[in-house]
Amino acid sequence: MIRYSLVCEAGHDFESWFPSGDAYDAQRKRGLVSCPVCGSAKVEKALMAPSLGRKGNRAETAPAPAPSSPGPEEGTKPVTLLSEKEQAFRAMLRAVRAHVTRNADYVGQDFADEARRMHYGEIEHRSIYGETDASEAKALIEEGIEVMPLPAVPDERN
Repeated sequence: MIRYSLVCEAGHDFESWFPSGDAYDAQRKRGLVSCPVCGSAKVEKALMAPSLGRKGNRAETAPAPAPSSPGPEEGTKPVTLLSEKEQAFRAMLRAVRAHVTRNADYVGQDFADEARRMHYGEIEHRSIYGETDASEAKALIEEGIEVMPLPAVPDERN
């Protein structure tokens, strides 16, 4: 494993671990490395002093310098791991999506037509989910048809 000190285009400093230098390069090219403060994917390696082991008492090792750019709250350092709140939020999104897909009929691209047919009493009401574009969803809402987007579960990249 290798630890890189990184900086985004806005100047936020942070660190992240990678299996190798090639893994960092590959992840960066795919847009998987992003700033935990502002979300920017324009990230570069920052100048970093090497961490060298030395013989003797480990207690003599100097403490690490404070970060040059504090995080959103004074004195906090951003990390690339998900916070407990974000983990809980993602778990909730997965649970909602699982509930809908277990308890509703998937109608695919026919979603808007099926929703209209139910609304106007042409077919029996039931729970459905499917796909439609934003303009069609807006038209459904303007007709008084209750629709709600199914939350997407964020990629589990980290």
